[in-house]
Amino acid sequence: MLNQVMDAIIQLTGAERGFLMLYDETNGQLVTRAARNVDQKTIDGAAMNISRTVIERAVASGEGILTSNAQEDARFSGQQSVVGYQLRSIMCAPLQARDFTLGAVYVDNRLFSGVFETADLDLLMTFANQASVAIENARLFTQTDAALARRVEELSIFQRIDQQLNKSLELNRVLSLALNWAIALINADGGSIGLFEQPEEAPPFLRLMVFRGADEVDEMRNVPVDHAIVRQVLVENRSILTHNVSETESIDGTPANVQLAVPIQQAGHVTGLITLETQHAREINREDIAFVERLADRAAVAINNAQLYEQINAANEAKSEFVSLVAHELRVPMTSIKGYADLMVSGMAGTLNEQQMQFLDVIRRNLQRMSTLITDLSDINRIESGRMTFDNKPFDIRETVADVTGSLHERIDARQQKLVIDIDDEVTNVLADPTRIAQVLTNLLSNATKYTPDRGQIFVRVVRETGFTAVSVQDTGIGISEENQKNCLPNSSVPKTNKYATNLVGGWVFPLCAKW
Repeated sequence: MLNQVMDAIIQLTGAERGFLMLYDETNGQLVTRAARNVDQKTIDGAAMNISRTVIERAVASGEGILTSNAQEDARFSGQQSVVGYQLRSIMCAPLQARDFTLGAVYVDNRLFSGVFETADLDLLMTFANQASVAIENARLFTQTDAALARRVEELSIFQRIDQQLNKSLELNRVLSLALNWAIALINADGGSIGLFEQPEEAPPFLRLMVFRGADEVDEMRNVPVDHAIVRQVLVENRSILTHNVSETESIDGTPANVQLAVPIQQAGHVTGLITLETQHAREINREDIAFVERLADRAAVAINNAQLYEQINAANEAKSEFVSLVAHELRVPMTSIKGYADLMVSGMAGTLNEQQMQFLDVIRRNLQRMSTLITDLSDINRIESGRMTFDNKPFDIRETVADVTGSLHERIDARQQKLVIDIDDEVTNVLADPTRIAQVLTNLLSNATKYTPDRGQIFVRVVRETGFTAVSVQDTGIGISEENQKNCLPNSSVPKTNKYATNLVGGWVFPLCAKW
């Protein structure tokens, strides 16, 4: 397009040659973008004999330059290019847009003097103004397009980063991924990542947990918060770029040509630090820093999730240890109580009257209830810790249902509840753990009897399905509303609106079923 425009200008003004030059943004030098002659052919580099003085004056003044005969013009006659190239008629107009000079348009005729007139210069200036607008628009469009492409690429990169960071809840894995991406984003030679810690009776420090580089180390390293660069990051709450860093000045002990320290922040507080080093002369620019800062923001979320996960695991482990300890400590005195109660019932301590026997029966029933509770506690502990084992073998599910319902008949009859058992004729043996199945069925029926009002109904159904046998327990009790079911999921509490809640021994079934 520029060649076609230059051909038109040459034809309209009677010029022999025409040149359009633009400044190179990298080095600030004028570069020829279009060079044409009167024959509408492109001029090669060896034939570009023009007056740089005329161009420089037009650019400096911001006005068009016209000389009818440069050989006799006092402004240019002494210039080597004018004399050496035998230049005569010359016009030059600056290319300007938004008070910024883009380049210049230059035309000449080396054969004849007086070729150009003021009207020709006006025409050239008009062309220059229109060309400046078009060139600037094209430049802005290119910049916008390039910026959009960079932004799309950046979003794509950060999408992959987010996927990788949030895929793991293991803290060291998250830290390693964050550091690897930070190094890759700015082409660094190495670096480290660490988190700040605040001991109860000691000053805070930065614990470097992951290292990358020529001298990678596996052990963690502690850096005091009064370290010069660390202190500057904490005080100014921003990224710090340092040049020519020695081993003692470096955060992680790695000398570097350039070292970048980027804070990891959560809720406005600096909780960690990403340190990157380059050993070559390449400068880390503002765009690089912004890139790593955006990565640090994403890493902060993943790190927080990993830390919360570790805390939850630690709490679960502590709870499991506590439950195991409580179960063990409860069983010891219960064993003694049960043993002596059995001895007294057997008559080894003498003859007992009817009232004494009733007292012992109460003790034995409550011991059995306590034993069941302890067993349930231990089972829940094993389930949540993944240590539950099953002894699967074929057994008759009908016998298990009969045994469990028979053990609860006294409780059901006491509340005048009606138990309906419906077992398909096709149901025979199943492959499962008979002890665990009986335990689950006992818990379900026990809950049903507790939360079903007097004279209510309880249904036990066993049906044959494709590939499995389904056992269900249904009752006419108050139940749990959908709203309260959601409230039951996070913990083992029973909604306070349930008027039978006072009968609850352990509300573990619902949350455990939802979890597993």
